[in-house]
Amino acid sequence: MAAIAFSDIVPAPKVLLHDHLDGGLRPATIIELAERVGHELPATDPAALAEWFVAAADSGSLERYLETFAHTVAVMQTEEGLRRVARECALDLAADGVVYAEVRYAPEQHLERGLSLDEVVEAVNAGFAEGMAEAAAQGTPIRIGVLLTAMRHAARSQEIAELSVRYRDAGVVGFDIAGAEAGFPPTRHLDAFEYLQRENFHFTIHAGEAFGLPSIWQAIQWCGADRLGHGVRLVDDIAGTPAGGDVVLGRLAAYVRDKRIPLELCPSSNVQTGAAASIGEHPIGLLHDLRFRVTVNTDNRLMSGTSMSREMALLSEAFGWGWSELQWLTINAMKSAFIPYDERLAIINDLIKPGYAKLIG
Repeated sequence: MAAIAFSDIVPAPKVLLHDHLDGGLRPATIIELAERVGHELPATDPAALAEWFVAAADSGSLERYLETFAHTVAVMQTEEGLRRVARECALDLAADGVVYAEVRYAPEQHLERGLSLDEVVEAVNAGFAEGMAEAAAQGTPIRIGVLLTAMRHAARSQEIAELSVRYRDAGVVGFDIAGAEAGFPPTRHLDAFEYLQRENFHFTIHAGEAFGLPSIWQAIQWCGADRLGHGVRLVDDIAGTPAGGDVVLGRLAAYVRDKRIPLELCPSSNVQTGAAASIGEHPIGLLHDLRFRVTVNTDNRLMSGTSMSREMALLSEAFGWGWSELQWLTINAMKSAFIPYDERLAIINDLIKPGYAKLIG
């Protein structure tokens, strides 16, 4: 099957579960905000700065990849900066055909200029509200749910978990932990996860990206994660190939598939950080064929120079996927969202299925 063109994918309805607010800024916005706060950047031309972010992130190292965030986080320390970044995020995603997105960020990283945790959340929520209203007025409606992230190397996870629950009726739909995996297992934050479970609150955990199966096992069996942020290294527990007819799932991989635990796979980002050798060799192909609950995501649009449409176009080219596969990925993601069941179902039936029906013919 011929690959679907990028331009044809843009208007298709999409669902995004794994996107970092501080990884998706517009280069021009970074330059303008950096000038206001006196932050020095590696380039002051938007095109050159965009190229710098992709090159700096394209190192094959998660640690080096994470270093690029020093510049985006630096311009997100004021109410004005946070509100603008969130507003533009909503507009950019809507313009790319995203109808539902869960965008995550770590409030504890935005306190350097005196904002409180609550003020950070309220500024971001206000920006998203503005962006969603503008997108709807432009004929590209989008709904955004917020995930609050705690940094796994820090010690504020309980505080951020309580913050998440406090804003659960004001746009926050889930909790996450992120940051370098090696040496910082999710079990360090067990108190926070147990609190969230007692509060009937959803959470995902970055696991199985730079670190292997033990990270995934702990996230699920110790911490009780609803979804796996990345989870790409689950392939280490799978032997053989569907084509060879000799596939054998290890106990962990079988459990993840049987329980329909969603995988928030981010192909371009995984290639950049060395979790996959190339898009064509990304485990998403195997995981799709074995019918895991696969979703496709952007992770950090700025650092990967990507969008949901680009990720889908790359996968269509690499694996020969057509509209039916892209619809399957999209429905998987919507089924796995952290909003109520009836609201997920409405988006599937009212937006996703009719949108793809037009494309599939």
